Amino acid sequence: MGASLLRLHFHDCFVNGCDGSILLDDTSSFTGEKTAGPNVNSVRGYDVIDTIKSRVEKLCPGVVSCADIVAVAARDSVVELGGPSWTVPLGRRDATTTSLSAANSNVPAPTLNLAGLISAFSKKGFTAREMVALSGSHTIGQARCTTFRPRLYNEANIDTSFATSLKSNCPSSGGDNTLSPLDVTSPTSFDNAYYKNLVSNKGLLHSDQQLFNNGSTDSLVNTYSSNPATFRTDFAKAMVKMGNLSPLTGTQGQIRTNCRKTN
Repeated sequence: MGASLLRLHFHDCFVNGCDGSILLDDTSSFTGEKTAGPNVNSVRGYDVIDTIKSRVEKLCPGVVSCADIVAVAARDSVVELGGPSWTVPLGRRDATTTSLSAANSNVPAPTLNLAGLISAFSKKGFTAREMVALSGSHTIGQARCTTFRPRLYNEANIDTSFATSLKSNCPSSGGDNTLSPLDVTSPTSFDNAYYKNLVSNKGLLHSDQQLFNNGSTDSLVNTYSSNPATFRTDFAKAMVKMGNLSPLTGTQGQIRTNCRKTN
């Protein structure tokens, strides 16, 4: 669940800022972001946020936004799984609307090549180094077979034994929703094994291996694979920056009482 809460924050922030819009259910007046391609049958943790919100509301009603809860939950998840900590700036307010189209277009796809990844993150103000650091989130969590099947069966820059071990769980047809860990080495530990895997051509997603494929980010992957402290520092800094993407403040938005619907 820790990986899912981290991803929930990412998918919230990359769509019109860190405003809790991803949490809103569909209504008669707008379609939420939960059914967007990158989110449907994939993003989870909504119930965990609901539980936290209800407990916070009992102690401190109308003060802490859903967007702030998602940001803090992401940080605490990383810490719980052995990763770095960072100070989460607070005071975000919650959106009263959503954008299905932005959710479909702004979240980087697992099919992107390196240039596409650099571009997608650049549009949000991130450098290539920050993009590579944030990609280290894939040291935890799982991916569905449908997201990495083309890499397994069509790509050459993949370790043969690694590919073979995955094919039994992800056949060439069927089993779309079968899960495999993004970091096969230590799937529930937030460490730098993700980068070591890339150096060994054991990136699960096409977009993962693109970071180490005779391109401009190879040196960064090498740095993070051999210097875990550098990765932890860079990751924490990039997470603070991501959490600061276009927040609603002051009188903008609202403090939702129920994260799934506007007040």
